[in-house]
Amino acid sequence: MALHISSGCFTVMCNSRVHRIRAVASEGSATLNTVVEEKVKLGGSDLKVSGVGIGAWSWGDTTYWNNFEWNDRNEKAARAAFNTSIDGGLTFFDTAEVYGSGLALGAINSEVLLGRYIKERKEKDPEVEIEVATKFAALPWRFGRQSVLNALKDSLCRLGLTSVDLYQLHWPGVWGNEGYIDGLGDAVEKGLVKAVGVSNYSEKRLREAYEKLKKRGIPLATNQVNYSLIYRAPEENGVKAACDELGITIIAYSPIAQGALTGKYTPDKPPSGPRGRIYTPEFLTKLQPLLNKISEIGGEV
Repeated sequence: MALHISSGCFTVMCNSRVHRIRAVASEGSATLNTVVEEKVKLGGSDLKVSGVGIGAWSWGDTTYWNNFEWNDRNEKAARAAFNTSIDGGLTFFDTAEVYGSGLALGAINSEVLLGRYIKERKEKDPEVEIEVATKFAALPWRFGRQSVLNALKDSLCRLGLTSVDLYQLHWPGVWGNEGYIDGLGDAVEKGLVKAVGVSNYSEKRLREAYEKLKKRGIPLATNQVNYSLIYRAPEENGVKAACDELGITIIAYSPIAQGALTGKYTPDKPPSGPRGRIYTPEFLTKLQPLLNKISEIGGEV
């Protein structure tokens, strides 16, 4: 799904439920016609979210996305993607404290932008339902459970919220993982989050986190991992099998391979910036048969 060049997407993997989406994007605008089934429950938690969500990794970023700049035009496009998503029934937004970074002038934190858009939308429609997920960065100088709570409170301040629906450990730490899991549990017990999860966790670390939270009666709701038609590692490394066994919901990030699976990019027009070093003309040439089949199936829906 491509709502806009400045917007990503992720998918909540729930059994075999299919969410059919048709989206058309252009520079500075976004339109969406969507049929989204009922909201899905995340793992053993009580939290329910839209089965397809919008990732805000690119919002405000000037390092990996947006051609090393963030300007009014980019922000207008992100705001349009936000509102168009909600209008189409996609109400689950995923950000992180480290999203929206960069060395170029104009970079702005993604949480700040998402908080701004939520506030604007709620002023117009106070009853609108929006689910928010964000992430703790396991930086080497962060130690213990209190570091998780401190980071979460900073995230809530940037978002302008008193709590978030889902709080995740962005990646396993070099050390301090036991304390980080304790911090997630503390966040639940303090009412700062509705559910907790991890991201980029291996099968071994996933099981360890699950067991540690289970002792406190807190479910590990999610594991957010890179998962798409061209990246199937969770099926091969035991992660998906462990999630299925333990009742942990997989959230697939980059399910459209950072735009490569939308058909937007071609061997003659590869993505710019760092993505261009991944999705090269040679790679995109090999991808064409798959893109043709996706287009064929999409035309039949």
